[in-house]
Amino acid sequence: MKPETYSFIMQVFDLARLIPEGRVTTYGTIARALGSAKSARLVGKAMNHSHGTIYKVPAHRVVNGSGLLTGKFHLTDPDQMQSLLEAEGITVKDNQVQYFKKVFCPP
Repeated sequence: MKPETYSFIMQVFDLARLIPEGRVTTYGTIARALGSAKSARLVGKAMNHSHGTIYKVPAHRVVNGSGLLTGKFHLTDPDQMQSLLEAEGITVKDNQVQYFKKVFCPP
């Protein structure tokens, strides 16, 4: 892995850790916060690699721009993302965060 790619991923992880319990943000919002607005997919890839790592990243709090749980397909248990969000008080219906604007939190 290139050093600049590793650095970007670590920055993504750092921002994701700032999302408070019971709130969510988006891949695109993290990318924009890092000054790389067109890198939402790279943020998603970073989140995919954060599961089960030593980095302790609350990747379940990062969703797509519509509030869809697109990251759930990269977990061992596809229902885990919804379960974690619901345990934090976030309502999820049909794989989508409800009241998205209310629970959205920019990093």
